[in-house]
Amino acid sequence: MTASLTAEGFAEDDVRERARTGAAAVFPPHDEYGHRLFGARTDRTATDPLDTLRLVPPVLMPHRLEKLVELAREPHYGDVDLTTDIGGFRSTAPVYVSAFGSTQVADSGLGTAASRQAGRLGIPMVIGENIVPTVGYTGADTGSGGILARLRAYESEVPDGVGGIAFQQSTEDADAEVWNLIYSAPSAQNLLETGRLAFELKVGQGAKPGLGGMTVVGTETAARLAEHFTTEDVFGDGEHVLRSSSPGTFTEEILRQQIRFMRNNYPRARVWVKLPPGRDVRTATAVAWEAGADAVTVDGAEGGSGWAPRPFFDHVGLPLAECLRRVRAWEGGGCLLASGRMWEGSRVAKALALGARAAGLGRAALLAVDENPDDGLDRLLACLTLELRLIISALGKYAPAALAPEDVWSPTTARLDS
Repeated sequence: MTASLTAEGFAEDDVRERARTGAAAVFPPHDEYGHRLFGARTDRTATDPLDTLRLVPPVLMPHRLEKLVELAREPHYGDVDLTTDIGGFRSTAPVYVSAFGSTQVADSGLGTAASRQAGRLGIPMVIGENIVPTVGYTGADTGSGGILARLRAYESEVPDGVGGIAFQQSTEDADAEVWNLIYSAPSAQNLLETGRLAFELKVGQGAKPGLGGMTVVGTETAARLAEHFTTEDVFGDGEHVLRSSSPGTFTEEILRQQIRFMRNNYPRARVWVKLPPGRDVRTATAVAWEAGADAVTVDGAEGGSGWAPRPFFDHVGLPLAECLRRVRAWEGGGCLLASGRMWEGSRVAKALALGARAAGLGRAALLAVDENPDDGLDRLLACLTLELRLIISALGKYAPAALAPEDVWSPTTARLDS
């Protein structure tokens, strides 16, 4: 466990408890059963529009009757099938592991441990950008878990027929030819041949829309990276330097042509696109889908970051719920993925009801692996998937794709599906 790993503005204690106890964390302490009364917690303040929504089961459940006829018995939450198609991959649950990037936290071995556990669980994983320019292809030069180590860890554990990896590429990654390296890597060939390899074009990030990646590095590292990144001594201690990457420049036509380039140059790889929570997210999503993207990830303003200016956390970017509302208004959509402060089943269920196909676990996954490098992510997912089965069954449905706007209620609008 990395004692210094913390997550500001996140439910860190709850996530760590889930990583320790697994599915038991869904419920109150079992030794209090019969001795205590429970109800809604008043100490949990909603911090974004998605939190203000409530999941609302109906009284009349025709889908449950259909399931009863199919099973020849009354269905229960264990009959909910969570397997989901995510951007061309088959996943054991409607979740995936979001990109960690090149921060010291992920490079300390947690990125490799998370890759191993995600593979074992059969859920997709995104390998973040700037890893090759920062720590190298293998990470051997810096003693870190480079991009190749994460690929091998995932591939060594993933069962046949499920899972998959998406490799992000930023402006600096393009200069390092990351996608070319991965496309020809022996360790990637099994995933490539079985349709479980994707390349994700990163247009932006929820925690700092409009800005590129940012990390703090030592002066020697800054000198080594100066050719590929912007470095600035903003801290004045003579030891630490701000390293920033270019966010890249996109227009509708540039985005369209970039996706066509990906499809033409890497025909056996899936094409994913990650968008920041911008005001024109609906237009950008439509352009990506029309150009042939297999999946579009919308990273809400609640998304985490290894480093970003404080004003961006609280004041810049659309909340995830608003992003989903705007994208849902576009007819003919494809696979939409949602990320931003995901760690438990009710928030994931709300995102699915608002149009997402799956939800990304970022900070939660890192905290879980930090708490338990061997099976912390396994336990976190066991907790989350039990909650999802309970919620989906309570809504009278038996698959994540069946969730719809009718399943959520907002205190500020009479109907979300109008």
